This record gives sequence, C-alpha cells and structure tokens, in this order.
Amino acid sequence: MENADTICKELSLRETAKFLKKHDNFIILTHSSPDGDTLGAGYALFYGLKEIGKIAAVICADVIPGKYNYFVHETDNVDVEEATIIAVDVAAKGLLGSLEETFGDIVDLCIDHHISNSRFSKYLYLDADASATCEIIFELLEEMKVNINTNAANAMYTGIATDTGCFKYSNVTAKTHMIASRLYEYGIDPANINKIMFDTKSRRLLELERMVLDTAEYHFDNRCIILSVTAEMQEQTGCSGSELESIAIISRSVEGVICGVSIKQTGSDTFKISLRTYPPLNASDIGKELGGGGHAAAAGATMNGTLSEVKQRIIEVVGRKMEALDAGISSPR
Repeated sequence: MENADTICKELSLRETAKFLKKHDNFIILTHSSPDGDTLGAGYALFYGLKEIGKIAAVICADVIPGKYNYFVHETDNVDVEEATIIAVDVAAKGLLGSLEETFGDIVDLCIDHHISNSRFSKYLYLDADASATCEIIFELLEEMKVNINTNAANAMYTGIATDTGCFKYSNVTAKTHMIASRLYEYGIDPANINKIMFDTKSRRLLELERMVLDTAEYHFDNRCIILSVTAEMQEQTGCSGSELESIAIISRSVEGVICGVSIKQTGSDTFKISLRTYPPLNASDIGKELGGGGHAAAAGATMNGTLSEVKQRIIEVVGRKMEALDAGISSPR
C-alpha cells in the first residue's frame, strides 16, 4: 500500500493502465449512498482486474441495494496493509462515508469524472468530459486489453445509463452512445436494466414521494424548488440511502424550475444536498459554496445544522446566483 501524503499527480489513460498492471492486490472504494455509476465502475474494474489474475475487493460504507444484484457479486478478501487503494467516482474523501477514517488519507489512485475532484489521492485519472466514470472504466479496460465479461458490461451500462438519466442529460456525448453501443456486444440486457433503474418503484418509495411533495417550497419567481426528506419520513416509510435518488429527479422535472434542490436528512443534524440545474445556472458553482461540488448540471454537498438553517443557507447561495443571472452575469461553466 502506498501512502498518499504527497501532492496529487494526474495520470493519463495509458499511465493509469500501467499502474493497474503493475500492482496485484486492490481495494476498490465506492462512495457512500451508492449509485449506479460508482457501483458500476467499481465492479466493472473488479471483473477486469480478475481477468488478468489480480486480487481485488469492492467495498462501500453503506448497504448496496438489492436492485444491483444482476452485476454485484462477492469479491475477494484483501488485507488493507497489502492493498493498493483505488477510489472510483469519488470526488472528495468525505464522500466515502464511514470508510473515510480508514481510507481517506491512503487512497493511491482515484478514477473520476467530476471536475470538482478535490485531488485527495496520490494519483488521479480525471476525465471531466466523460458522462460517467463507467465511460472511463470502459476505455481503461480496452487500454489494458482486458476481456470484458457480461457482468462487467452490465455494470458499465448501468453506470452510464443512470448518470445520464437514461441518455437524457446534457452530459451525453457521441462517445457516450458509442460506448453504450459497444456494450451490446457483451450480452447486456438494456431493456431489463432500464426497467429496474428507471421504471420500478416500491410502494414505500411512492408513499415517501407523496410526503416529499407536500414539503415543496418555491423561491425566486418559482425558478427554484426545495424538497425535503426528514428522518421521520424515512422511518415511517422504511426508505433510506440510495433509494432516495428519485427525489433529485423530481426536483428537476417541474416546469419553469432551473434549480432543483433536495435535502435528505442523514443524521440528527446532518443533511445531504442534491442540486440539479439547467443553463445558465451552474450546479457545481452552487455546490462548491455549500462545501461540496459536482458537475454543471448536477452537484451535491453535505451540510450540518437544523433543517431550517440548512434551507436558509441554500436559499442565500442560490439567491446570489439568481441575482447574478438576472443582472446578466453568468456563472462560470
């Protein structure tokens, strides 16, 4: 295991491939409240490394939802003291959740697509133009000339589909479609994956969404909506963690809204903020002011305080951006 106590060095795709081939034992970290991209990237990399005789484990601070079982399977046991530590789709070490204490300062390599990456690792391969980290993993496996099995292909398609809203978001490029089409060659089942990821909800999630809609607040001439998920709501419905991803999607779907904010309580005084914006508003710019980051259209942060205090801070930051927008001063892209 290498110690990430020096300035982060950025690697090229080829250099990253050489780094992975050089080492043998890996622990692959995914971010807390796991989504399709972090899990897809982690498990696709795991399957690729196994194809060339490496030992690897994929771990997450939180329970991985059962809906990902079509590509999530048991990985290896790897001793931390002997491991090369890799983080995938993790823009900042705080996103590791409870894993941060053990791994936050010893990540050897981070593979990511977030422009806001805080460069907490010893080495970094960053492609901010990629729609998903799974795009990067596909190119990396090809560079390594690794056989891609169906599990890996399913994982990568899941990451790309979920991070692009089933290919609807502005982060989609021609390369995104080309990589997705290549994944068809490996026996994936896109119709079933899309049904699981986008068209299936539990009754308890439907009940939670009803409660959340009752909390809706509109600000700045109805151009901003704030939705809240309290601990009480989660307890009443049994919904928590990554099952709450759909709330952010709701926030971006209201006519006239260019800034959708969802606030999810994760502790007694801790809240996870998800931001979804449309041009010319920049979600990453807002996220950074709130202590987080992300992309131009999607970003997030973790905030402490009461729900009222957190809302007020968000309103202040978004308000300044709206004022600049109305004055004709656009946020940096």
